[in-house]
Formats: sequence, C-alpha cells, structure tokens
Amino acid sequence: MEPLAIVWFIAIGVLWIGFLLLEGFDLGVGMHMIFSAKQDRDRRVMLNTIGPVWDGNEVWLITAGAAMFAAFPAWYASLFSALYVPLTVTLLGLILRAVSIEYRGKMTDPRWTMFWTWALGLGSAIVAFCLGAALAITSTGLPLDEYGDRVGHPFVWLTAPAVIGGLALVGFSLTHGATFLALKSDGPVRERAGRFAATWGPLCLVPAAVWALWVQVQHGGTVLSWGLVVLAVVAAAFGWWNARARREGLAFTGYAAFMLFGAGSIFAGMFPYVLPSTLDPSHGLTVANASNSPYTLGVMTVVACIGLPIVLAYQAWSYWIFRKRVTPGAIPSAHGFLPAVLRAK
Repeated sequence: MEPLAIVWFIAIGVLWIGFLLLEGFDLGVGMHMIFSAKQDRDRRVMLNTIGPVWDGNEVWLITAGAAMFAAFPAWYASLFSALYVPLTVTLLGLILRAVSIEYRGKMTDPRWTMFWTWALGLGSAIVAFCLGAALAITSTGLPLDEYGDRVGHPFVWLTAPAVIGGLALVGFSLTHGATFLALKSDGPVRERAGRFAATWGPLCLVPAAVWALWVQVQHGGTVLSWGLVVLAVVAAAFGWWNARARREGLAFTGYAAFMLFGAGSIFAGMFPYVLPSTLDPSHGLTVANASNSPYTLGVMTVVACIGLPIVLAYQAWSYWIFRKRVTPGAIPSAHGFLPAVLRAK
C-alpha cells in the first residue's frame, strides 16, 4: 500500500473532524436560535457569537471534499454520484443558511426577522442531518457493484446507519453549539445554553455513540479504534460533569474531545476501507484501490505543507481577535431598513 495514500486518508479524516468541530457549533447555534431565545436581542447575541467565523469554518468542508477528489478520485466519484439527493439538499441548506445570516438584519419587521430565523435554524438542521448521513454511509457502506457504481434506486442510501449518522451530527451540533454559546455569550443566552448542555447534552450524544459502536462491530475494530471509543466516552463524561458545574471552557473542551475521539475511532475502525460495499466486500473501495498516483499524492503533499500552515495561522488569529464574550449590552438597537408601508403604520 502506498504510504502517501495512508497519509492522505489520515489527512482527510483530520479535515472532516476539523469541519465537524468548527462548523458543528455554527450549525448548533443556528438551531438554537429557534427555541433557545425568548427575544430578538438574545437571537442577535447568538448570531454575533458566530458572525466573525462561520464562513471561514465552512472552508473545511470544501477542503475535505477537494482532498477526497484529488487523493481518492474513485472514492469521490462513487460516493458523490450515489448521494446526489442528500448532497444537493445539503447544498440548498448551506445556501439557505448563508442567505439567512446576511438577510436577517436587513429589515426591522418582526415577521421578516422571524422568517429568516426559522430559515437559519431549519437550514442548519438540514445540513447537519444530510452530512451526518453521508459520513455514516461512507463508514458503513453502499450497495456498490464491481465497478464502484451504486445498485438500486436514488434513495437506497437512506438506511438505518444513515439515519443514525444524521441524528448524530444534529445531536452533537446542538450540544456543541450550547457549550459554545455558554462560553462566548453572557446574560440569558449563557444561562439557557449552560442548562441545555448540562441537561440534554448526554442524550444528544447517544446517536453518535451508536454510530461509532456500529462501525467497530461491522468492521471488527482494532485496539486503536476501540481505545478511541473509550476515550470518547470519558471525554463526554468530562464535558457533562463540567457543564453541570458551569465550567464552560472545560465543558466545551470535553464535548469537543468526544467528537475528536469518536470520529477518530470511526476512521480508524473503517480502515483500510474508504467506502465499503454492502453487496460484496470485494467490491468495496479501499485506500489501496481508490487512491491517485504516487506522483499526484506527492505534489499534493508539497502544496499542503506550504498552504495549510498559512490557513491555520490565519484562522487561529481570527479566533484570537474575536475571543471575548458577546454581551446583550454590546448589541445596538435594530436599525435595518423598514418599508414605507410599515413606517406608515
């Protein structure tokens, strides 16, 4: 097996985990805006916690997809062609989220802001569920023939593992978003988010735990993958314990470590497969038969070694600049455009 292929399998796993950790709290905040705020000022506090970073976090999704395309073209082709439906819905959800964030404050009409609040929350839930389902399918398999083509109807991907994966990412995003809001805000938003993380956090993480265990049982987990599962459980307990004690930084770290170790156990457990076949194990795509040429992988490695540190440094700098809490007093009164017909009233 080509060593660089293994390196890029690990790199793609790191990129996906980075996306889940960073975009996870973005998606969670979007969903919390529907039910965890009682007035518009609270929702604006929540939106301002992710305002400086949400679009940068989505870059990890693009990078992970691009790395799959360049390093493992067979994996990319089989997976994306089989998942046209959920990935198209994901794209629509991402568009809906972006438009909602930009348009929500353009008018002061309560009906306008509530419409875009719901659009943001539902768009976030759609993205989380569809991406979770797609990643679960990657780890548990599709009905692929010997040519790597999907066998069956367009919704053959909608299996029990896909539903569990979708619920896993929705649940983790809600928990991760709550700990992020408790860490980055103050006032009523901080209190409600802290209570949610302490009360509902463990329950929200159950689907993710089921997904990780499913992969271990299906693929016959290794010592490494089972060890990561144990660390994920310990991290979840650590996060929950600190959420109950209202130690927001440690709670955020614990729940984030749960995803880090849990997702790591899934990638370690499915190795050397990148996309198993549920029809015949010999039809599955592996690191060896789905990777690009050694020359291409070598060029990619050089480019990544130059560009990745720059991207990481810039994003770390952004988080450092906007590290302070967002308080209700820092939110000015709404001053968006109000249509003439509404001003007349």
